[in-house]
Amino acid sequence: MDIRQVNVFDDAELQRFYEVTERAEAFERPHHSSWSLEEAKLELRRQDPTERAEAWAAYDEGTMVGGLSLWFPLMDNLDKCWGALGVDPDHRGRGVGSALVTQVVTRLAQEGRTTMVTESAYPFDRRQAHPYRRFAEANGLTVAIDEIRRILPLPMDPALLRTLSTEAAPHHTAYRIESFVDDLPDELLASYCVLSNQLGVDAPTGDVDFEAESMTPELWLERVAKEKEMGRTRLTTVAIDGTGNVVAYTDLILPPAPSPDVWQWGTLVHRDHRGHRLGMAVKVRNLQQLATASPDRTRVLTCNA
Repeated sequence: MDIRQVNVFDDAELQRFYEVTERAEAFERPHHSSWSLEEAKLELRRQDPTERAEAWAAYDEGTMVGGLSLWFPLMDNLDKCWGALGVDPDHRGRGVGSALVTQVVTRLAQEGRTTMVTESAYPFDRRQAHPYRRFAEANGLTVAIDEIRRILPLPMDPALLRTLSTEAAPHHTAYRIESFVDDLPDELLASYCVLSNQLGVDAPTGDVDFEAESMTPELWLERVAKEKEMGRTRLTTVAIDGTGNVVAYTDLILPPAPSPDVWQWGTLVHRDHRGHRLGMAVKVRNLQQLATASPDRTRVLTCNA
């Protein structure tokens, strides 16, 4: 087995890496939501200043049979690395996955990282003994937290959204609810970043502790510019308090057509402003914005503990 880093600027090599990893991700996962090849190219070629991405591949007699993506945070959580590992379904059971795990351990040691965070997906009723979990545990990984995949079919009933909005409204009369496509007004960027940096701290993460992230308005603008270049659209709804600060937010990401999907990304209410149904308010308003901005989408995908 030969493990080597992928030349992400070689179109043919990167396309093969994309095909192998997508086949692995989609295998036996009926709710898998794919990236496009163009999104993958930009993700790996245009590096984010907050993290360094690497792509590695496993070769068997010159044929790429597995892929490994690693993301090393550069500004916070410097003890960690995020990873995604997959083996082409036609080449499973030959030690490819274990060889890639060995590469993960090597890279973590070289970078001085002590924790690799990854995810898998399997049916709830097989969660104790599914082969994916057995493989992970056999290679030294432990389950930190269980999450459930939730799918919201679209379109939603507009009357239901209006009812939910109306029921929540009396509880947050001291706040403004505003929605935006892609960009946020300059005056909201600082407080939005402060709040979103707390997501990893406040969200359930099981046995893994995260520190606050270090996103700044300048870095956020770079990230949104990259998303636009990928063809993605970001729908954001925020709650703003009387001082003009963002105290709740939710983000929906629309991958480029022809994808039918919408990805629910972060949602958070500042701990000092909970109890006013701001979470309901921003979620409902963002779904209403989605119905107007892209009525052809068919589902929203998210996970929660």
